Amino acid sequence: MALRKYKPTTAGTRWRTGNAYAEVTTSTPERSLLEPNKKTGGRNSSGRRAMRYIGGGSKQKYRVIDFKRNKHGVPATVKTIEYDPNRTAFIALVAYADGEKRYIIAPQGLEVGATVVSGETSAPEVGNASQLKNLPLGTVVHNIELQPGKGAAIARSAGTYAQLNAKEGKYCVLKMPSGELRKVLGSCMATVGTVSNSDHQLQSMGKAGRTRWKGIRPRTRGVAMNPVDHPMGGGEGRASGGHPRSRTGKYAKGEKTRKQKGSDKLIIQRKNGKKL
Repeated sequence: MALRKYKPTTAGTRWRTGNAYAEVTTSTPERSLLEPNKKTGGRNSSGRRAMRYIGGGSKQKYRVIDFKRNKHGVPATVKTIEYDPNRTAFIALVAYADGEKRYIIAPQGLEVGATVVSGETSAPEVGNASQLKNLPLGTVVHNIELQPGKGAAIARSAGTYAQLNAKEGKYCVLKMPSGELRKVLGSCMATVGTVSNSDHQLQSMGKAGRTRWKGIRPRTRGVAMNPVDHPMGGGEGRASGGHPRSRTGKYAKGEKTRKQKGSDKLIIQRKNGKKL
């Protein structure tokens, strides 16, 4: 992917760096795979604000993505690479040999005209999906299931991937995007390759208005609030308010936030390098 730097003809473009969309081949989505995407504005069913800093934004349609890749043995041809407003990665429209069309997360290097296939007999090539136990060690994968048949849950955002490090009985050991080493059932599906749009994190909005177009409202700092509104509020002048913490008083730095789970036994090594 390539980034585009804009000439500073306005204040909003002076610091703006955006996506050149060199991989994207069309701006018209497949109508049969669109669904309504109603915005909530951060309000719950009672109409009360349940989440701050959400509101406005451009109208969007949801693209139905095939995260299960359960059409095994049927080859599919890549028709288009498209932008998806609901996610950071690009998506690819694939047409199967029987005429069905589906959207998949586009991996880096997938081009229009390429053929992808899923199933046990698929080769470990970019865009192909297979069970982890059928892939060779060292393979870079994304769209990884944690429960067989449930659909991909890991490594779905732009530029992310995991690596298959070992096979231990019915489990496969993956190095997650965070650096964590974790066991995953070998019967779980995964797609070969790295997710596209890897330079997404290097983009700069350039102005506050572009963030508003995304449906994000301005965020108020805790130290700028009153004591009744935030633990770090109040004070004379620019007093910091003590230790950084959330609105409910939970410390923001250093405190463990992960609760104990039954799946903790599958974690071999944490992202900080500590072994369990």
